[in-house]
Amino acid sequence: MNRWFKWLAPGLFVKRWLLLSAIGVLLTSLGVAIWAKLTPIFYLIQLTSTILETITTVIPNYVSGPIAIICGLMFIFWGQTRTVGSITEALKPGGDEELVDVLIAHRRLYRGPKIVVVGGGTGLSTLLRGLKIYSAHITAIVTVADDGGSSGRLRQEFGVLPPGDIRNCLAALADQEKLLTELFQYRFSAGNGLVGHSFGNLFLTAMSEITGDLERAIAASSEVLAVRGRVLPATLSDVCLWAELEDGRRIEGESNITAANGKIVKMGCTPENPPALPAVLKTIHEADYIIIGPGSLYTSILPNLLVPEITDAIAASTAPRIYVCNIMTQPGETDGYTVADHIRALDNGCGHSLFDAVLVHRKVPSAEALIKYAQVNSHPVFLDREATEELGRRIVLANVMDEDEHTNLVRHNPEKLARVLLRWYSRAHLM
Repeated sequence: MNRWFKWLAPGLFVKRWLLLSAIGVLLTSLGVAIWAKLTPIFYLIQLTSTILETITTVIPNYVSGPIAIICGLMFIFWGQTRTVGSITEALKPGGDEELVDVLIAHRRLYRGPKIVVVGGGTGLSTLLRGLKIYSAHITAIVTVADDGGSSGRLRQEFGVLPPGDIRNCLAALADQEKLLTELFQYRFSAGNGLVGHSFGNLFLTAMSEITGDLERAIAASSEVLAVRGRVLPATLSDVCLWAELEDGRRIEGESNITAANGKIVKMGCTPENPPALPAVLKTIHEADYIIIGPGSLYTSILPNLLVPEITDAIAASTAPRIYVCNIMTQPGETDGYTVADHIRALDNGCGHSLFDAVLVHRKVPSAEALIKYAQVNSHPVFLDREATEELGRRIVLANVMDEDEHTNLVRHNPEKLARVLLRWYSRAHLM
């Protein structure tokens, strides 16, 4: 019975169509009666009246009436059950979920806020995995500056934009996420020219060749993979990152910047001021909520903000904007950085104050994790509260961390992170 009452839930657009169907049946019956000049209808009603009168003479009306009602309700229930079962089987063959539950979830997701997330790397895909539970209107703006590994090889050999971060985001937003992630992350261990390449990178490269550019390739892939939301490259320009270090060195190439192990004082890209994708600017303009990070500060987040049109659009937005700070410092990029240092790097790198608040993890990792990370010169990002508040940012403290029991690796928990971000959005939206 609880399942049937769900069909009466508001917003499913079921009750109005059932009522409309009932009105249609009555109007059709009336039309037939008028067309037939009521003669067959009159005799049918008269026959029915005679039968009912005979029944009530033999069986009292206080017995026959309830029996007829019960039989009628049973037929209605049986018919509707089989109808819904047939529809469910056709739409979700072998699925465990009831059709009404699917409709309710679909309605809730498409009523969710329009969320724009800016970043790259594993941090962005982790966040998307949690956000897709709350809204279907998610757009991930992804950096295309990667030049290492499989992405770098494909970039050199085929002249395509690096697909690595886009691949991770598509997998995270897909309905069949676990299977698709395993498929897209699969790396060939044999084969001439295939060794080291991931299937997802090859898939997107092939799609780019077929459709003509990466934007069309992502759109086509999203349809094929039943992706919930959109993934957009920040720019279609062939961007190469460069960094000036404190010791005077100038390092070119995203993969070389972290490996240089120096303190970054300035970041830029070639060509300078690359144009933004028009769809990216439109999405930012229409956004209800903008999230920056998490991810590598200089090689995943900042490359998106080196596109001036994107930073201008975010700065001009009236939507609530928040930055998700990393839990641990990253060797070669943010050694010794505090929360305020992360914020200053973003403000100075793009020339704008792009967000209103910063989300900081509250709980310290375990002693085992701290020892393991200290061996590679990585430490928890310290919250210097006064300096952060002086930069005009509200601090959102929450426990959003997962720690692997076996490897002691520290990561953001997708569900916890998304829940905290949506809760802050609800409060900020009402202010």
